[in-house]
Formats: sequence, structure tokens, C-alpha cells
Amino acid sequence: MGDVRARRTGDQEDPPARSARRRRALTVLASCLTTIVVMTGYLVAGARGLVPGVLAVRGTSAASSSSHSYVPGVRAVSDAVPQADLSKSIDKNALRSAVKAFESTSKLGDDYSVAVATADGTIVESRDPDSPRQPASTLKTLTAFAAASRLDMGSTLDTQVYLEHADDSTPTIILKGNGDMLLSSGDDDPDHVNGRAGLGSLATRTARVLRGKGISRVRLVVDDSLFGSVRSPTNIEQNNEDGLYYTPVSSMAVDGGRRWSSGQTPSDPDVFEDYPPLSTHTASDATTVFIRRLVERGITVEGTASSGQVHDGLRPVASVHSATLTEIMAFMLRHSDNTLAEEFGRLLALHVGEENSPTGAVTAVRDVLRASKISMTGLTMADCSGLSPGSLVSVRTLAAVQSRNLGRHGVSAAAEGLSVSGLVGTAAERFSDSAANGLLRVKTGSLSDVTAMVGTVSRKSGGVLAFAVIVNDPQDYDAAVAAIGSFGSALTGV
Repeated sequence: MGDVRARRTGDQEDPPARSARRRRALTVLASCLTTIVVMTGYLVAGARGLVPGVLAVRGTSAASSSSHSYVPGVRAVSDAVPQADLSKSIDKNALRSAVKAFESTSKLGDDYSVAVATADGTIVESRDPDSPRQPASTLKTLTAFAAASRLDMGSTLDTQVYLEHADDSTPTIILKGNGDMLLSSGDDDPDHVNGRAGLGSLATRTARVLRGKGISRVRLVVDDSLFGSVRSPTNIEQNNEDGLYYTPVSSMAVDGGRRWSSGQTPSDPDVFEDYPPLSTHTASDATTVFIRRLVERGITVEGTASSGQVHDGLRPVASVHSATLTEIMAFMLRHSDNTLAEEFGRLLALHVGEENSPTGAVTAVRDVLRASKISMTGLTMADCSGLSPGSLVSVRTLAAVQSRNLGRHGVSAAAEGLSVSGLVGTAAERFSDSAANGLLRVKTGSLSDVTAMVGTVSRKSGGVLAFAVIVNDPQDYDAAVAAIGSFGSALTGV
């Protein structure tokens, strides 16, 4: 797939002009934020403040005030989530015209499906809704729904240090990762998701404890055992050209393993459009940074770090806490981060007692979908992210998940994290009609032979809809992308 894959695999945006995007964001924020909140009351339950950054997610209504380890408790979806307004009638003629306009797109090809549903899951317009098609990154919405349905989305992924053999001439400290792949190399950053927990802060707290015990030299053991020995879905590397779109899940990583070149590092760690190569040894990288920070704080680390596990009964002497799982999920969805999507599947598998493997993660997601009575006819999940070849899903399944997010028993974290049309994430530049800005929350999907979009619509009439569109093997890829954007915009007016 050559250059096409390099541009589209992993669901990247084509790089827009940064200044134009900022201007658009300010305009949309001023004119549409109220509309989003009023028309989609289901978003209110889990949302927090809107800064720093546009529409930054701050925790979840189900979050507790304390931090938890990576094994979260079952999250009971709050009954406080308002029921979507189902009383607003749909202009069926306008809806049918929108579908016909999409179908008339030149060189769209024949391999496509469309489904539009109300908040109660009723499909009101469709084209081939039950045919399984390649979903690309829209598959992440299934993983997000399943994970947010079961995990405590207010919990955090803590990176910890343990001390053993404190009375030896050279005591041992154990660095244990619990899944935070968005660590920073410096201090904790309370204003961002990426870098909320810092290895510099962890080293400061560790050094303080060690000095208090008169310890200045230690050996280091690293516990990277969280995700076992199988870290990647089968065949995912086929769509991971140059290591740009996936790195194996790990107990810890700095900035997701992104290896920025000189002058490329973004000023805001949560907002970036470039996708640099990813490290394939992220836990080792984090360990190297931690050692460096300890040395800077006067602690000598003897020899090289060795692998091991924390023994039962030990308690951490120092910890740093990631952003909440709700915030990490929003980061994952808006950047279409394949590694974090796979990690949410693995966390779910660990939580429900499935096999600690990519296969176990897929099984866990499917089990939640089945328990939620979401149609899985024709569903094949090669992974939890949509990057591996072989996944197939119908638009009926995708739309059903989005309808569920609109209802009273929806999963707020899986809905809040979606990109907002004209404003944030991969949807910021997808809609040519500025009148649709702020009215759609969507997940896009892009591979060299796939373009797709799923999400929810705040209709201008005050009602809401869910929709899903998949196009496989379009004769004209760019025309298909534009047609999906136009279709989404048209849905705001039905």
C-alpha cells in the first residue's frame, strides 16, 4: 500500500494548518459549546471542566476520590445520565435524501454500508446494515464501550517503587509498572493527560524515602510482568509500517513510546498531529529515565537493572498516579491510539478473569457486547484496535453501540472521548460544512482500503441520532472521505 498506507494507516489526519485549526477551534468553542451541552444531555454526567485544552475530559462522575491500582472495580453506570430526548420527530424525507446523496457519490464503489439509528437503537434508515466489512479504527468504539462498561473509569494506573532488603549493604528497589504508558520523563503534570505522572516526581519521592533510611546506593529490579509474555495481536505488524502506529503493550512507557526528533516535540503533550516512530522497548526506556532521575537526586544505582516481580506483602514506598481511565480513553479515541486501545482490552481481560493475552482481550470485549445485547452477527475481531488485518463488523453493531451511549444507561466515558466535529480530534477537519461544527461526536477509521465513521449527532431540531458508515475498497478514496463528511453534516438537519 506504499505511501497511501503511510498517510492513512493508523487513522491519522492529513496535517492541517495549525493556525487555521486554532482559529476554527476558538470560533467553534464560542458558538457551539452551549449547543453540545444542551442537545446531548447524556454528556453532562461524566464531563468536567473545559480547560486546559478544548473540551478536555476531567474524570468521570463514577470516580472515587482515591486512586486505585490497575485492577479496577466494576463500574455501575450512573442512573443520573439523562435520557436522550426521543420526542423530536425525524424528517424522514431529509434523512432519505441524505442517504441517497451519499450513495450517488461518484466512484464510491459497491462495498459500503450505512445505518442511522435513534437513541433507543431503532434503525430508521440503512443500506446493507448486516454485511460485515473492514472497520479500521471504528472498531475501537467496541473496545471503549466494553472497557468503560466494566472498569472503574475513575481509577488510575499507578507506577510504584518498592523497597526490600533495606538492611543489606546495598538494598533493592523494585520499579513496578501498572500500565501507565503516558508517563513523562520529568515531574507530574496535573494539567495534561499525557504526562500526568512523571518519573522525575517518582524519583524525588523514592530518593526522599531512601535518604530517610540512610540509603544512598541501591540495586534496581523492574517488574514489567503486567501483560505477560504476549504483547501484540497476531499480524498487527502487517499494518504497522515503520513502527508508526503500534508498539507492544507495556506496564509503562514515556509518552506512549513516541520518539520525537529534534524540534518536533509538541508544546502541548496532549495535542499533536505528527506521528513519530514508536519504541518497541518502552518499559526499558522508562527504566533508563528513572535511573537517570535517581542519580540526579543523589542515589547511585549499582550495575544494570534486572527483571523480577514484587513479592506478596510488600507495600510501595513511592508512587505516581496517571490520569483517570476516562481521560486516557478520551486521549486514545481522539488520537486513535492503537496501543492504548489494545491496552484497554487487556485491562478488561484482567478485570473479568480472561486470559492475559490479545485473544483474552477480544474475548472479554465480545462477552460484554453479548451481555449488553448488542448484535454481533458477522463480527470478527482480529484485535481491539482495528489495526490488524482480518477484523469485520456490521454497521448495525457499530450503530447499536453509539445508540447505547445516547441512552440513559449509556457509558459516558466511551461517548465523551469521541472527537468533536470542527473542534477536536480526528474529526476537527473532516466536515466542510461549518454549520455542523460541534454537533457530532465521532470516531473515524482509515486504512488504505477503508474509510469509516461512527458516532452520535446532535440534531438542530434538538433530537439525537446514532450513525455508522463503512466504505471498503472505494474507487476514489478522497471522494469517499468527503462523502462521509457531507453525510454526517446532513444528519444534523434531519
